[in-house]
Amino acid sequence: MFGKKKQPPIKSLIAQGTCIEGNLKFTDGLRIDGEVIGDICAGEGISSILVISESASVTGRIHADHVIINGRVMGPVHASELLELQPKAKIEGDVSYKALEMHQGAVIFGQLRPTSQEMEEKPVLKLAANNI
Repeated sequence: MFGKKKQPPIKSLIAQGTCIEGNLKFTDGLRIDGEVIGDICAGEGISSILVISESASVTGRIHADHVIINGRVMGPVHASELLELQPKAKIEGDVSYKALEMHQGAVIFGQLRPTSQEMEEKPVLKLAANNI
């Protein structure tokens, strides 16, 4: 409620029973209930949300601000803000995120890499030598 950004509207749908082969670029929100073979990337500079439902399957790279997964993904996932993994999520690939919410039952076969600023390498502090 306080401090949360308003979610962009989901304006596009890839329905169950639909198979798309090729790379996708979208703005605002996209919901996938079918199958996508190719990379999925949100447009730059606009807040985005990608929902991959329980019946969905994606083979390729995923890059969006807010990613919600409850289906199967074969490829790397990058959520520049929030990654939500629902109970039936299955990811085969490396995952990077700023914030992660993972429900019991979700499975990741790959590495988890937080991208938050706290995890970035801090500069080395050097102490002044004592001159006695």
